[in-house]
Amino acid sequence: MLLVSQNIGNYEINIPDDTIFRVNMAWCNSIPELEEKLTRNRNSSFFIDLPIGRIKPPNNRYTLEEMIPVLENNENVKFFAVSNVESAENLKEFLEKIPDRINIVPKIESPNGVLNIDDICNALKSKEKVVMLDHDDLFSNIVRNNEKKENFQMYIKKLDDYCQKNNISLLRTVGVVFSDDERRLTQYEK
Repeated sequence: MLLVSQNIGNYEINIPDDTIFRVNMAWCNSIPELEEKLTRNRNSSFFIDLPIGRIKPPNNRYTLEEMIPVLENNENVKFFAVSNVESAENLKEFLEKIPDRINIVPKIESPNGVLNIDDICNALKSKEKVVMLDHDDLFSNIVRNNEKKENFQMYIKKLDDYCQKNNISLLRTVGVVFSDDERRLTQYEK
């Protein structure tokens, strides 16, 4: 699976047809802005990322109730990421309310998320299971909990081994795109 920021569309970059566009709602200033992106790219698949508990900028916040109508009305939304998942309980409301055709993707950002990965994945309803790893937040969480920094690689290996053994797709960051022509300041706040 190739997942790229929808912002790649701002540049003349050829991307494969089966690429999935990720919209991180922290960077989206309004629900109408999201709906416009989904409509403009009606033939593309989308991965919506709803940050929960985010403190770093940008920090636009939306509730699941605000998101449900968008998810119900846009068949091109194929994935919905839930951040800071540390247990199956963190997914309960999403599993109950999000349309079954959408693959819920738990974002693992802490040692607890790694340690509870079996319960988390067993709670998912989709046939093809996908998990997303946030390396930076995992490392920050390890440091904040006064764990040995060396545990970082151990947690990643544990998660990777589990996903490989259980045929679960593990999404990981592979580089980033930087640009010197970005001038927007308002993306950091609604």
